[in-house]
Amino acid sequence: MSDDTAAGKGFDDLLAANRAYADTFDLAGFDGIARAGVAIVTCMDSRIDPLNLVGLKAGDAKIFRNPGGRVASEALEALVLATHLLNVDRILIVPHTRCAMALSTEAELRERVGSSAGKDASWMSFHAISDQERALRADLATVRSHPLIAEGTLVGGFIYDVDSGLLQPVDY
Repeated sequence: MSDDTAAGKGFDDLLAANRAYADTFDLAGFDGIARAGVAIVTCMDSRIDPLNLVGLKAGDAKIFRNPGGRVASEALEALVLATHLLNVDRILIVPHTRCAMALSTEAELRERVGSSAGKDASWMSFHAISDQERALRADLATVRSHPLIAEGTLVGGFIYDVDSGLLQPVDY
């Protein structure tokens, strides 16, 4: 496949980095299970390196990311699959400090997106978080009480501090 195709246009730097990555790639033939038995639900924020923040590497964990690091239906679906089919027996739910989803209201997010897009965004839901700890506790309860999360799965909630790199446990 040529790098100068329409699909690759504008991605030259990333494709070059991918070629360098492939030079030392060592996951060929890996079956995709979570070697360390861990799943992490966290925010899409680029300040978060979900594997390194808990001392893991590629292949060790299943990662699910979304704005705010919430356990919405898609994350829950992934966790059910992970606990039954992908060797996961520990789940970490990890929102973070200074998260845009927790620092803005739904109306503010709609306004900012609408302004950037030049279109009405009042119909879009962004799921702003008014109280991060309360939202995290609700997510913990959802996962722990779900009938299809494998029995015996440990579920922990932590707020990641983007300024110190530390995880702060949040009691259920």
